[in-house]
This record gives sequence, C-alpha cells and structure tokens, in this order.
Amino acid sequence: MKTKLHSLFVGLALIAGVQCAFAQVTNLGILPAGGQSIIYWPASSTTYVLQTVTNLSSTNWATARTAFAVNAMVVTNAAPTGFYRLVPMASTPAGMVLIPAGWFTIGNSIGDPDITDANPTNVYVSAFVMDVNLVNYGLWTNVYAYATSQGYNFVNAGANGGTGTNYPVETVDWFDCVKWCNARSQQAGLTPCYYTDTGFTQVFTNGDSGTTVYANWSANGYRLPTEAEWEKAARGGGIGLRFPWGNLIHANQAQYYGCASCESYDLGPNIHPTGPSPVGSFDVNGYGLYDMAGNVMEWCWDCYAPPYVPGSPYLGGTNPTGVAVGSQRVIRGGCWCADASGERCAFRVSHGYAVNALDQIGFRCVRGL
Repeated sequence: MKTKLHSLFVGLALIAGVQCAFAQVTNLGILPAGGQSIIYWPASSTTYVLQTVTNLSSTNWATARTAFAVNAMVVTNAAPTGFYRLVPMASTPAGMVLIPAGWFTIGNSIGDPDITDANPTNVYVSAFVMDVNLVNYGLWTNVYAYATSQGYNFVNAGANGGTGTNYPVETVDWFDCVKWCNARSQQAGLTPCYYTDTGFTQVFTNGDSGTTVYANWSANGYRLPTEAEWEKAARGGGIGLRFPWGNLIHANQAQYYGCASCESYDLGPNIHPTGPSPVGSFDVNGYGLYDMAGNVMEWCWDCYAPPYVPGSPYLGGTNPTGVAVGSQRVIRGGCWCADASGERCAFRVSHGYAVNALDQIGFRCVRGL
C-alpha cells in the first residue's frame, strides 16, 4: 500500500479540494490520510522536486521540498491554498551541489549597523549547481594546462595557497577566472558562458583590463556566480543569520583572523592565520558547501555598485545579474586575513578591481540548469 512507502514529511499547504498543478509526472495521485494527504507517483530512479506557487499566472515556482528517490510524500491539510507540481531534478555533477530555486532575503537583514551597502530585499534565484569547494590549485593547474594548449592567454598563472594541491588557488584576477571558466567548460564538452561579442560567437580566451565580457546565461558551462546566487548559496537555506551557520563565529568554523575583543559576535580564540587552509577543512553549510565564510574571498560576476543602482540585486526581482558597467567586481565570503566582520553573509568588498590578483582572492564555479 502507498502509505507503507518511505515518505518524506514536509509542512506544506494542501487543503481538501485545492487544485494541484503537476508537471512531467503521469499517474500521480492524492490519497487522504487523517489530517494529511499523501502525494504518490510511479516508482522510478528519478529524483523529483516538489514546487509550489500561489498563482498559476506566475512563473516563479518555488521549491517546497526536494523529494529524494522515493515515490510518495506527505503534506499537511492546512491553509493557505496553493498549486503544486513535481519536476524531475537534473543530475548533479560530481563535486557540485544543487542550490534550489526560490525566494530569499539578500542583504543585511540582521541589521548590523556597519553594513550600509546591502539593504535587505527579496530576490528570486533559479536553481543552479555550485562547486562544493573553492577551486583548488590542482584543479586550476589541470584546466590551465588545457587552456594554454588551446590558445588561451592568462595574465596570472595563479598561486598555490599552501603546500599541497588541495589548497585554494590565489592570485587570480577576475578576467583570468572568467577565461578559466570557459576553458573548464570546453574541456568538459560544455558550452562556454563568456564571450567578447553580444552575438555570443567569440569565446573569451584572451584579454584582460579593458575587455568587455558578455555572459550567455542560457549556456550550460561553468561560470562565476552572480552576487545573488552567491549569497543564496552561502546562507544554506538559513533565514536572517549573520553567518552561514548562525549569528556567532568560532575559529573551528572558518579560517579567519580570530579576535574575540574586536566584535561581540566573535567567540575567538585569537588565532591569526598566515595563509588559507586546505579546501573543505571546516563544516559544510546547509546546502553542503565548504568555505562560504573564510579561507579566501570569492569573485562574483556582478559589477560592484551601491544598492540603489539599476540592475542591483538589492532592488529585488528575479535572477538579477548586477549593474551594466563598472571597473570593480563583487568579492564575497571573507578570507583567512579578515576578522569576523568580513566573514558575514551580507558583507560586500567595495574595492574589488577586476584586475586585482591578490593572495586573499580565489573563486568557485556554478552552472545553470
């Protein structure tokens, strides 16, 4: 019987008689079960995502729950009413995790008085996958060797953040990271995301300062996260928190400059690193990502700008990609040489010139679905 299946229990709204909109699943049914309802569908190896929306005219379906490889789940019979659909989840590439689609609050929602360039607002981000770890030196050099053999030119060769290949790559400017993303895509047989023309015919392989780069957001290759994508991922599904895991930070949670007397939310101890740690040395956040606070800062796609400039994610909306022009690019996540204030999810670095190649800056990649 369907009720004997291993079910996932989630607090969703599905009242008796509500209309339900389901996509790409046949023979789907609903059975009453006391004060709950059981949604079931044919058994298969496919993993589905349950999405919901309050108005069918909206295209902003939000992830209500990821349903693993089972074929039933229980929802509560409670208001408010809504519409639901099941969609197959795309397979997640090795070394990456799914960041589910949905609305979240970007910015300084906790109200720290020293963050004045990140006004909190609601942003919708489509689902994407992100590297579990920062790009390490081993991966960097592997793709770098392929890229240079294919005619790519880099201004910076990148530096190893430590003594082994699993330390994050450093000393890479924004342009080199973008070119490297293209090379990683081509090496994997994917479509590059970055071009030097609006028609997306000239793949960005050469150039640096002064080069205009255009992003093809429909391409399936590797790219830098937008600022909104980065912050949604960093928060790990948490709401209104200062850090990916909560409102306080301790030296066993991130590689950063501990200073318990500097900030009330820094528990210390006063550990002062001289460089990064190997990637993945600390606990994951709610989405399974390492080093979203500390270790090395991370390049994002967006041009840095105050929150009121058109295109800014701090104006809200769906899948914002930042302001149109600017010489600075957003850097996020804090680093081994920054104190606790720089490790906060809402903290933005305002001096990230795209040509800077510093020993505190690295990156990680995302891919659209």
